[in-house]
Amino acid sequence: MPRPRLQAVLLVDGYNVIGACSSLQKTRDRDGLEVSRHELIEALVNYSASEDLETRIIFDAHYQDGQSNSETITPKLSIHYTNFGQTADTYIEKLCASLRHEVDGVRYRVIVATSDRAQQLTVVGYGAEWMSAQKLLDAVEATTCRRRKQHRTNKQSSSRFLVNSLDPRSQQLLAQWRKGLS
Repeated sequence: MPRPRLQAVLLVDGYNVIGACSSLQKTRDRDGLEVSRHELIEALVNYSASEDLETRIIFDAHYQDGQSNSETITPKLSIHYTNFGQTADTYIEKLCASLRHEVDGVRYRVIVATSDRAQQLTVVGYGAEWMSAQKLLDAVEATTCRRRKQHRTNKQSSSRFLVNSLDPRSQQLLAQWRKGLS
């Protein structure tokens, strides 16, 4: 009997990833931090949905003066801003520690995306997996390319009939509907 697939949680050190990506750095330098954050969020929305990951992007509050807050963007992606004076590293470490019993109980697979070496060693000690910022960016790009290719393939039909461009389940439902079987 196959083992059930673990729910994966991806924790992203937002500013670390922005700093590791040349295009996001250029956006940050040209248009500001808010725009580069938005671009990262948009890229991870699609990636999280495609890869079925619960993604949490963590941003340090040292750029903002205020309390921590969270914002749910999609059912698969949320953004967390730390308390003033708290780093994303400490936030991620605490989250890994709190999820550790879930990891040991084989309920969650926790992946931390950061290029911070000290952070890497700490989160691995909590049982989480580590992914470099560059590896995350490569994975996001590969997923984007794969989805574009699938979209182009799905749009092309080998026949002049529209029904042939539908997936088999939709074709079956359409045939039942035509026959009045609904």
